[in-house]
Amino acid sequence: MYPTTPDGRYFLVNGKLWRCSNPSLPADARQKWVNSLMEARREVKSAKASGDEAQLKGARARVQKAKVELGERGPVWWDDGSPDFNQCQVKNTPYLQWHKSLGATQAR
Repeated sequence: MYPTTPDGRYFLVNGKLWRCSNPSLPADARQKWVNSLMEARREVKSAKASGDEAQLKGARARVQKAKVELGERGPVWWDDGSPDFNQCQVKNTPYLQWHKSLGATQAR
């Protein structure tokens, strides 16, 4: 399990922040989009293996759509005006002190 910021907006992987899914999504909607995301990722893998650029482009577009619907990309799901630090190095964000407080074993 990757550490999640105290506000629940990001999880940390190798020093980089990744936006979490919108926690206020209804469970059925979340599951629908997770299923779509997993299917689209399988399509990306298949398209890469086949070398079909058109299929790859379409599959990547479906990954993007699912991630936007989940709140992991696109407009932020919080409404307090805080900026988005998705895919930023934690050392360049206000989450640096939180990261330092994790200790070496948790701060992946």
